[in-house]
Amino acid sequence: MPVITTIEDLRVLAKKRVPRMFYDYADSGSWTESTYRANESDFQKIKLRQRVAVNMENRSTATQMIGQNVAMPVAIAPTGLTGMQHADGEILGARAAKKFGIPFTLSTMSICSIEDVAAGTDRHPFWFQLYVMKDRGFIERLIDRAKAANCSALVLTLDLQILGQRHKDLKNGLSAPPKPTLATILNLMTKPRWGLGMLGTKRHGFGNIVGHVKGVENMGSLSEWTAKQFDPGLNWGDVEWIKKRWGGKLILKGIQDVEDAKLAVNSGADALIVSNHGGRQLDGAESSIRALPQIVDAVGSQIEVHMDGGIRSGQDVLKARALGAKGTYIGRSFLYGLGAMGEEGVSKALQIIHRELDLTMAFCGHTNIETVDKGILLPGTY
Repeated sequence: MPVITTIEDLRVLAKKRVPRMFYDYADSGSWTESTYRANESDFQKIKLRQRVAVNMENRSTATQMIGQNVAMPVAIAPTGLTGMQHADGEILGARAAKKFGIPFTLSTMSICSIEDVAAGTDRHPFWFQLYVMKDRGFIERLIDRAKAANCSALVLTLDLQILGQRHKDLKNGLSAPPKPTLATILNLMTKPRWGLGMLGTKRHGFGNIVGHVKGVENMGSLSEWTAKQFDPGLNWGDVEWIKKRWGGKLILKGIQDVEDAKLAVNSGADALIVSNHGGRQLDGAESSIRALPQIVDAVGSQIEVHMDGGIRSGQDVLKARALGAKGTYIGRSFLYGLGAMGEEGVSKALQIIHRELDLTMAFCGHTNIETVDKGILLPGTY
């Protein structure tokens, strides 16, 4: 086992252990992948101010996201097909998040169902991410199931009414229905560790949908149904309807524009997530960290602003916090850990990010995450 010191170490190991079609699904963007790359590279342009001779004792990264206590301002982002990175992946991720003291967000397009995750974590509260489908009855049932499973927040994704074109998925045959290529099948055969894990679980389809939708009997019909169900007619009226139906904490994901941020405030949501879907939708869109400051300036006093996209270290978390994000989300950083080492890998990813956050905060002259602001950043670099 190599010594794991960074998220990049986990990524390299995950690439070795996860079948290419599923690794590529997680580690890719749409079209030219320019926004996907910018999400990460724009963090590197922001420089920190090192301070010295400051008392670094009694440091704390603890804070709150939508009124919930968190060990650091980080939540695990909703990611589709998580259970194909590693057997029972969503359950393992939720367990690691529970132990660490941060929120786990389950995707509508998860392999393990809402009920699976609730049972696997002894009904510890987690967040549920909702995609709006044309079948409104199915949406109502999903919301009711999330309530019954003790979910403490609903994350409504607004930027996937239609799917961005992801070239790697097309080349790997990860389509609806799936059309695996010979190369993909041969690659699967080279991942015995992954294969043994999959043989040991019954969870191989979209757990939130199978058994809950009439006429969906297999992976082919399931994929075809989901591809046709994302609702291109989604509008702010639907957001209002979902807020009333849910009745609890509501977070809106996919905000990149100040005008949309203002509409999010008017919707009555509790928080918004500055996000471009990890660069998987509109290629050429601004990176999340560059879009963040103007949205914080416009609505940060009226709604809690979070962000995701490109976070690969605790330093990235600190930079986002300095620019006004009350919380951040990790998607790929979490998936790399999961694909590399299962639950242990997710815990390792969280430990790496926390240690980097804690040490960098101290080097910048702060001992409490609540006091961090733009003052830790070098002027002219953000």
